[in-house]
Amino acid sequence: MKIGVLGTGMVGEAIATKLVAIGHDVVMGSRSATGEKVVAWAKATGKGKAGTFAEAAAHGEVVFNCTNGTATLEVLKAAGAANLKGKVLVDVANPLDFSKGMPPSLWVCNIDSLGEQVQRAVPEARVVKALNTVNCEVMVKPSLVPGDHDLFICGNDAAAKAVVTKILKDGFGWKIVHDLGDIKAARGTEMVLPMWIQLMGVMGGPTFNFHLAH
Repeated sequence: MKIGVLGTGMVGEAIATKLVAIGHDVVMGSRSATGEKVVAWAKATGKGKAGTFAEAAAHGEVVFNCTNGTATLEVLKAAGAANLKGKVLVDVANPLDFSKGMPPSLWVCNIDSLGEQVQRAVPEARVVKALNTVNCEVMVKPSLVPGDHDLFICGNDAAAKAVVTKILKDGFGWKIVHDLGDIKAARGTEMVLPMWIQLMGVMGGPTFNFHLAH
């Protein structure tokens, strides 16, 4: 499958590298196709390709938004709505505000979410919120956390969620994926982050996750 990854940070690198490793044709997008980080990633993988945000978006049948949440809407504008039209857009970003130090706050919550803002910004894309409640290493290798644990997705398009669920299960190794409903459920998954950050201190690191018991 042709996949675009927007963002060259830890999350983008982890996801793009995993996608290349399992056989997908991946273009990682950056502000410049000759940027140091994106070129280094392409060289390291041997098969991944470097591009601009627009080139990555145009390339992908599925596109992962792995950008810093404060830059997400700007990046999507650079990627181009026409390049994302009709495509599955996996939104991994969180609306974290570090302007007042740690712990960060959420710059949008309760009555809106970054996931909903992404869907409004590119209304003809099929946005699926996913992977934003776990560390980037756990995203692509859930077996790092022992036992059963859960991942959450949401979005307005059932077929898009099915595509993402297949990638998560067959490609990344997730066993339990909960569909929380439409994109408004991103309000809840994004509001997990303040607790997740507190738990990271309690757990002594980011290699943990949640499991629902009922």
